[in-house]
Amino acid sequence: MVTLNKIYTRSGDKGDTALGNGTRVAKNSARVNAYGTVDETNATVGLARLHASGDMDVALSRIQNDLFDLGADLCRPDMASDADAEYPPLRVNEALVERLEAEIDDMNRDQETLKSFILPGGSALSAHLHLCRTVSRRAERLAVELSETESVNPAAVKYLNRLSDWFFVASRAANNNGAEDVLWVPGANR
Repeated sequence: MVTLNKIYTRSGDKGDTALGNGTRVAKNSARVNAYGTVDETNATVGLARLHASGDMDVALSRIQNDLFDLGADLCRPDMASDADAEYPPLRVNEALVERLEAEIDDMNRDQETLKSFILPGGSALSAHLHLCRTVSRRAERLAVELSETESVNPAAVKYLNRLSDWFFVASRAANNNGAEDVLWVPGANR
């Protein structure tokens, strides 16, 4: 368990931070940008939860916990040394991806068929879930960029890809299963 007695340490005052394995890197490194954007995604989920209830709130709570695990995964480079770590590092796994897929399929089952692109909006929950979707897409892009030069758990990238799909389908669920979606009308204001 994590114990935080003192919130500031001054150790990053010169623009660097420690990764999960103790290595110090610049705060604007590709790895810190990736897991920092995962943290930002988590904050947007917290905002969405202000408008959620029941099963949706439970699912979003699960996702918030997953996102902390994902951040822990991304902040620990070099998966090859996992066996030598003092504590087993948290790694996203295929089971988390499969759970998202099952939930997507379940939510999508009762939704109206898409006949247009959707504009973010409708209910407050739907609008917030669209924000979650776009921030998680940015986190995915940054994780992919990181994977081009450093070791990244492939399941972490897959999870982010599926998560943005989850947010999209959940946004439609929050709009009466798509019946209250705000549809894009191409060229409407020309």
